[in-house]
Amino acid sequence: MEIWDAYLKDGTPANRTLVRGEPIPDGLYHLTSDILVRHTDGDYLLMQRDTAKPNYGGWFEASAGGSALQGEDKLTCAIRELQEETGIARGTFTEIGRCIIKDTIYHQYLCVTDWDKESVRLQPGETMAFQWVSEEAFAAFVNSGRMIPRQLERYQDFFTRMGYLR
Repeated sequence: MEIWDAYLKDGTPANRTLVRGEPIPDGLYHLTSDILVRHTDGDYLLMQRDTAKPNYGGWFEASAGGSALQGEDKLTCAIRELQEETGIARGTFTEIGRCIIKDTIYHQYLCVTDWDKESVRLQPGETMAFQWVSEEAFAAFVNSGRMIPRQLERYQDFFTRMGYLR
């Protein structure tokens, strides 16, 4: 059972506990961190979702991420999720966005890392492949219609600022 802290819409703690899979009461939110990974050479990391995943199985996604566990702040969550999903345990994290969708507060980070590109680790049941793509290929991916729509929505402001969206 995964336990989360509850937050108010402005991001302040609500001093309540939420349980993954149970309804979240109106006016409360849970915290999630999303991480785009860029190598110091400028390439971006794409991870292919396991085909057994119920949503977008087999699709490539541009970020790692997940829900903050009880007691975690948004950056601690981002660091943990990145390591769990990719094995990457080093990098500089910069918060690049925040949005609210339904009952979730999403914090987006860009992690710039010098991690060995061939040492990315797949997470069984979550991911089945990875690839590093150039910045140009990443921008093409963002505009291709092959990016998970919810991810594109969450990163839209950043992609626009970077000139990746046409």
